[in-house]
This record gives sequence, structure tokens and C-alpha cells, in this order.
Amino acid sequence: MLAEWLDQGLEGRAPSHAEGRVAGGRFRLLAPGVLELVPDAPSAGARACVLSVGIHGNETAPMELLGEVLARLEAGLLRLGAPLLVILGNPEAIRRGERYVATNLNRLFRRDLEEAGDEPDRARALMAEVDAFYARHPGRERLHYDLHTAIRDSRFPRFVVEPFAETATPPEQWRWLAAAGIQAVLHQHRHSWTFSHYAKHYHGAAAFTLELGRALPFGHNDLPPLAPMGRLLEALIEGREPATGDPRAMTFFRAEHELLRHSEAFRLCFPDDTPNFSEFLPGTRLAEDAVAGETRVGETPLSVVFPNAEVEIGARAALLVVPSPPPE
Repeated sequence: MLAEWLDQGLEGRAPSHAEGRVAGGRFRLLAPGVLELVPDAPSAGARACVLSVGIHGNETAPMELLGEVLARLEAGLLRLGAPLLVILGNPEAIRRGERYVATNLNRLFRRDLEEAGDEPDRARALMAEVDAFYARHPGRERLHYDLHTAIRDSRFPRFVVEPFAETATPPEQWRWLAAAGIQAVLHQHRHSWTFSHYAKHYHGAAAFTLELGRALPFGHNDLPPLAPMGRLLEALIEGREPATGDPRAMTFFRAEHELLRHSEAFRLCFPDDTPNFSEFLPGTRLAEDAVAGETRVGETPLSVVFPNAEVEIGARAALLVVPSPPPE
């Protein structure tokens, strides 16, 4: 039923059951693409977990990975031990196989959102679901993993973005992520209004945007490298402590500058297929814009992450990052 729910959401079909049982608890469909699982007897250390996929419709590997985990839960190979909210972010974009329909959903998660349209409405609905979920499970540590894939290759195929917020990330998160095969960490330098940022900024959750390889069509994903991440998700669902690794095995970066597109006459001055975390030396010209002029690297080398010259005007065309020491 759970894997079927995911398939039905991808295909736009109404589910055959809105609620039911799994080993250790029950599930219920709260809204299109929103599923809650509640354990009969939560583990003492269980977190209130939000797991989201498909915020961008063409990022399929996390959907396949989560589908496998839900299938194991449904088959009785896992036992529910933690409250869980599972979100299929942008079903229409998923059905079209496109990143988004009208605008980037992952820039809309702020409570003062005024924009109109399908994706702003979806953002408001998902924010309300997260608010209600955390309110139903008070007193538990909060967690949100928003699972993505990147639109290009990367020096570090599996990396996470830590949203900016006043709340410090719990130290165990770095150990969990290291054991889950994450290769790099990027600390955000400002509010970015992504889905994971919403959970951290407004709810104090331990929250990350997880980039799990490159965006590919369904059936073309290389899932074996994601097996350690699958094991981390299974541990969270069962309410037990995940495996740990050495955070020093990951490479840490912090965002130094956000490169915005200000006009139609904008271009990045490097090839479109430049991998994430490619480094540029001082003096290198990075972008030209009819309004903002040119952007060059200053005295310190910079690496580029998420470069995309085709973003909407006013949106981020790239993050420029520098190495950062690992947490103590």
C-alpha cells in the first residue's frame, strides 16, 4: 500500500485506501502527496521526522530510494518506531518530468509568501502540513531531510546543504551523514527559503537539503551508492540510533557569495557542464550581467555550486563557496 501510494501520487491516481496498518503503527493519507505514519509505541529517542522528495519534479532517485524503504516497511521488514511525515513535493512537475511547472517551488517556503499560482499554493499547503505535524508530536526532537539530486555532475556527488538559522545543528547529525555516504557539506550564509530552511528556521529542526547524485529519469538511477542513506532513513523510521562515521571524512564548505541574475542579458563565463564544487582562481571572470556588470573572483579562490544561467530574473544563478573547517 505504501509503495502503491507513491506510485499513485506519481501517476495522479486517487489512492485505494486513505489509512491502514503497518508493522508497529498506522498510516493515513492527509492530503495529495502527504502521508503520515504514527507508531503505536514510539521509541524513547525517536525524532519527529519529515522526509520529502520531488520538490523538483525531475529528481527521481530520492523517490525510488524512499519507495524502496516504504516497501520494506510495508513488507514487515521494518517496524515503525517514530512519527513520520512523508511528502511528495510537486506531483504535477513529477508527472511532467520537469524541474517545476511555473516557478521554483524550493524558493517559496516563507510564511509571508504573497505570490499566487499553483506552486505558491503548494508551498503554503506543505508549510501548513509541517506545522501541524510538529504540533501533533510535541516534546520530540525535530528532523527534516529534503532529498534531491543535482542537475549537473559534482566533485562530490553526494553532499548536503545546511540551511542558515540561529539553531545549531546537533553534533550527531554530522556522524550520521558521514556514515550515510555524504561526501561534502555546504553551510548556507543567509536565509534561502528552501523547504529544509523552513523546518530549521521556524521549527528549530535538524534539517538539510540532501543532494544524492545527478538528476536522471526514472529507471536510470544508480541506487547502490545510496544504500547507506537508505539505512539511515530506515533507522530514523524505526526510531533507533543510526550508524555513525567520522565527520572528518567529509569536506566542508561555507557560502561566501550568492550570484544573482539581474537581467535578460546575463551569462555565466564558464561551460554549462561545469561540475559543482569546481574551483576558480583569483581574477577569473565568472559572470556578466547587463545590470550588475561582471563578477570576478577576488583574492581568494572560489568554488561554484548550483550554477544555472537559465534561472528566473532575481533568482540565484550560482553559489560561490570557500572551504570551511569541520565542526568540533
